[in-house]
Amino acid sequence: MIARGLKIFSLSLGLCLTQGAVLAQDFLSRPVRIVVPQTPGGASDALARIMAQRLSEKWGQSVVVENRAGAGGNVGMEHVALAAADGHTLLMSYAGSHAINAALYKKLPFDPEKDFEPVATLATLPFVLVVRPDSPVRSIKDLVEQGSRAPLTFGSAGNGSVNHLLGVMFNAAAKTKLEHIPYRGAAPAMQDLMGGQINMVFTSLPSVSGAIKAGTLRPVAVTSAVRSGNFPQIPSIAESGYKEFDVSPWFGLFAPAKTPAAVVRRINQDVQDILKNKDVIERFNAQGADVLITQPAEFANMLKRDLAKWAVVVKESGAQID
Repeated sequence: MIARGLKIFSLSLGLCLTQGAVLAQDFLSRPVRIVVPQTPGGASDALARIMAQRLSEKWGQSVVVENRAGAGGNVGMEHVALAAADGHTLLMSYAGSHAINAALYKKLPFDPEKDFEPVATLATLPFVLVVRPDSPVRSIKDLVEQGSRAPLTFGSAGNGSVNHLLGVMFNAAAKTKLEHIPYRGAAPAMQDLMGGQINMVFTSLPSVSGAIKAGTLRPVAVTSAVRSGNFPQIPSIAESGYKEFDVSPWFGLFAPAKTPAAVVRRINQDVQDILKNKDVIERFNAQGADVLITQPAEFANMLKRDLAKWAVVVKESGAQID
C-alpha cells in the first residue's frame, strides 16, 4: 500500500511539474497586460508604463497597460484575481490598496494574499507632510508645539486612505490631536489646503514635487525612515524625534494565484534586470520613487507584514467601508 501510494504521489507530482513546464513554455505566446487599478496619471500608472515599455522591448512581445479603476482599487484587483494564471495578466499594485483594503472593506471579492502570487517589487515611494508657504509650521517640532495650543486640521483623499491613516499614525506617535477632514479624492484636499481651509496634508511626494520645487507648498517632513534620495533637503519624521515612524509604500507586480513558479521567476528576473538600468532608475527618480529589488518570497513577506501593520492602524482610525 505504501509503495502504491508513493507511486501515485510521484505520478501526480510529475503531472503537476509537466503542466507547469508547459504553461511556462506558453508564456509570452500572446500580449501581456499590466492592470492598474487606478486612473491614469498617478504613481502606479506612471511606473507601470515605464515597466511596460521596457518589458515589451526585452520580451519582443506587446505589453500594454490597462486602467481598471474603482472601489479603491478593488475592481482591477478582482479582475486580475479571476484571470488565467499563465503570466499574461499582471497586477500593478501598491501597499495603499493591497495591504489596507483587507482591513478597510468589510467584504472583499478576493483574498489579497491567497488569490495573488507576488512577482516583483518595483519601488518605494515616500509620502510627505506639506503646508502652505505662509504656515507657521516649519518643522515637526513646530507642529507638535502649535498643535498643543490650537486645533490643527489635515485633509485626506477619504476615510481609510493612506493620507488619512498617516495622520492617525502621527497622532499616535506624537500624542497630538490633529483633526481629520476627509475629501472625495486628493485633488480637492490639496485645493482646500492652498485656499487656507485646512492646515496640512500628507500626500505622495511625486504628486507635489512640482509645487515644492516652485515654492507654492512647503514640505515639513517625509514619512520614510530616512530622507528621500530625490529630495535630500526634506527631513524625515523619524529623525525629528519619532524613530519608529516609517511609511514608504511599496509598488509591485502580482500575478493570479497558481501562476507557474517558473513564470514568476522569469518575470522577476527580467524586472530585476530592467530596474538595474541607469535610465530606468533616473525615470523612477523623476517620479519621486526609489527602486526596490526583491525576490518573490521577500515580496510575500513584505505583504504579510503590511497586512498586519495596516490592520492595526485602520482599527485605530475607526474607518470602515461596507
